Amino acid sequence: MDPASQDINLNSPNKGLAVDQSENLADVPVEGAVGNSANPLPPGLTEEEAEELHNELTKVEEEINTLRQVLSAKERHATELKRKLGLSPLTELKQNISKSWQDVQTSNAYLSASATLDDIAQSEVYKKTQETLSQAGMKTSAALSTMSTAIGKRLGEMRNSPTFKSFEDKVGNLKGKVVGTRGNEDTVSSPTESTPTQENPPF
Repeated sequence: MDPASQDINLNSPNKGLAVDQSENLADVPVEGAVGNSANPLPPGLTEEEAEELHNELTKVEEEINTLRQVLSAKERHATELKRKLGLSPLTELKQNISKSWQDVQTSNAYLSASATLDDIAQSEVYKKTQETLSQAGMKTSAALSTMSTAIGKRLGEMRNSPTFKSFEDKVGNLKGKVVGTRGNEDTVSSPTESTPTQENPPF
């Protein structure tokens, strides 16, 4: 009995018996085979055509990978050239934004919207609205000017009133007491530190 033809599985019921391997291998599908049951051929396609298409697909996938590698190398080279020229990503961004804005300005949608806005600006309704808003602004400005004049006049009248004069005298007396006590503590006074006395000092 040849040891190569013996079943070496210890749990097998054929343990130690000679088994013909050629029968068992005939039923095992070969991976990657074109005509196996895992990948049935599409209708109307022979095995030779399927194999030829498979070979062509492999070749195209290899070309794609090569092109990806070439593109990556070209991108690295372009980045290096930009770095040597002093072109930063920020500069590129500015150029892209500028170009995009020029594209927007020359686009049909922008030109149409611009023409529409020009038509609106020339319309009677727009002119009347602009005139009304301008008049409202002038009236508001005049009202604020009148109000500020009235407030200024009223404050002037209040300052000349007896109540305000009495309050101002009391504040002046209090200031004199505070500055006067501090002035007594100083032994030497500077000639530039003279305190001017006013009839109506500002509050």
